[in-house]
Amino acid sequence: MLTVLVQVWVHADQIEAFRAASLENARQSRQEPGVARFDVLQHHDDPTRFLLVEVYRNPEAPAAHKQTAHYQAWAETVAPMLAEPRSSVKYTLLGPEPLAP
Repeated sequence: MLTVLVQVWVHADQIEAFRAASLENARQSRQEPGVARFDVLQHHDDPTRFLLVEVYRNPEAPAAHKQTAHYQAWAETVAPMLAEPRSSVKYTLLGPEPLAP
């Protein structure tokens, strides 16, 4: 299992639009066979900060995810909403399988 944590900062006037686009992307991403979990978190104290928690079943799944129409639509839609480029960190899950969404 591969976990990718994606940090995103958006412009204050784009919070709702980013949230809607990201929740739809997450909903569709959860349908992918290589995706075990896909969550969108919003920072409690700073609503312009988001964290995407993506858990993939194998190392090839992130690349497959980026080829989907819904990911490409999301990336294009949110690009002008970002206050700075998004960043990601990859982790290997050592414990048991994550809970089903």
